[in-house]
Amino acid sequence: MIHWIGIALFAAAAASAVRWWITRYDSLGRARSFPWFTIGFFVVLGIAAVTPWFLRIHLEHRLSDAASEVVGARVDVHCQAFGGAFFDVGAELGYVAFGPDGVPERSTLIKRNQCRDLSAYLRSTKEAPSEAHIIAVHVLSHEAMHMSGLTDEGETECLAVQRDYEMTRLLGAPEASARYLAVSYWQSIYPRMSSEYRSEECGAGGALDKGTPEAPWAITGTSFQ
Repeated sequence: MIHWIGIALFAAAAASAVRWWITRYDSLGRARSFPWFTIGFFVVLGIAAVTPWFLRIHLEHRLSDAASEVVGARVDVHCQAFGGAFFDVGAELGYVAFGPDGVPERSTLIKRNQCRDLSAYLRSTKEAPSEAHIIAVHVLSHEAMHMSGLTDEGETECLAVQRDYEMTRLLGAPEASARYLAVSYWQSIYPRMSSEYRSEECGAGGALDKGTPEAPWAITGTSFQ
């Protein structure tokens, strides 16, 4: 919504310039001064209004590219805008809508705070991610698994845990940092998830173990729990 305000401000600046051009001479033939202040004021406000929108679009493209690689098909990641966040009362950190046939759509909405954390993570060195950064990256992995067609939350969460390393690498982290993030989520955050998101089959040798070397239990050598 705010980017439309920016566009309106740019239009106002253009209208001011056109108006000056049409009336650049008064009735006595004297040249009118160019309205630098008015036009500059509109342009500065317009830039301030569209910059957050531009940065959000750039972030969405970056996240969509990473999620698409993980899913193996083109998917879209959208960040919640300020207006949506203002009226949002949901506890979820992101979600994928399911179609009438029960199949997840190839599009996800990541909540505003988590997109902010993802943006901060992308700008960081990625060597010592905060818990908020770790959770935000995993939310992207989790929603990517939904967009791949999974509907059960326990299965989705377990497969997302096994893709955190890949997702982190796609977001630009070096190998050691990606391993650290994947293991940190598995050891510190996964055990605190509600029972809906946890499964006894999630771990080394469990039914949900895909046998990938990047799974956190493969990285640490932990046994099936």
